[in-house]
Amino acid sequence: MQVHGQEKLRVHIRWMIRRDMPEVLQIETGSFEFPWFEEDFIRCLRQRNCIGMVAEHGERVVGFMIYELHKTRLHVLNFAVAPEYRRMNVGQQMIEKLVSKLSSQRRTRISLEVRETNLAAQLFFRQNGFRATAVLRDFYDDSTEDAYVMQYHFTGNAESEFSPNRIQRLAG
Repeated sequence: MQVHGQEKLRVHIRWMIRRDMPEVLQIETGSFEFPWFEEDFIRCLRQRNCIGMVAEHGERVVGFMIYELHKTRLHVLNFAVAPEYRRMNVGQQMIEKLVSKLSSQRRTRISLEVRETNLAAQLFFRQNGFRATAVLRDFYDDSTEDAYVMQYHFTGNAESEFSPNRIQRLAG
């Protein structure tokens, strides 16, 4: 399968286990200027409302996400795809997994923060139905950088209200 001239990779998304940590840390350090350390992952995942999931292709972890369950939303804390597996639909499949956990009765949105300099992530989340809703000034401990709060809202149908297909249908 092709996506924009690239191969579309099918992945299996499952709970993160201790054995995944070396690969997760490798993806993390290859993805971020200020990566989480193993202790950060462990501290987070020990909390009752914190979930870790990995995207696996073959025997290899090619992406991961860490999110918190809140009363009305999912809050993504960390999300990355291995550099050599980007633009192959891995991140989109992870987003679809998150969206499948939303419902009109309970959790109706996904929120996350993205560094102002991380344009690739901003574009990726925007293409997947997220919208920037706020700016958090001087948000990070490691720099004076601002963060954009981005949110995805559950609409009750398979297509996001932000889906470009919906706009194309209305326009065409």
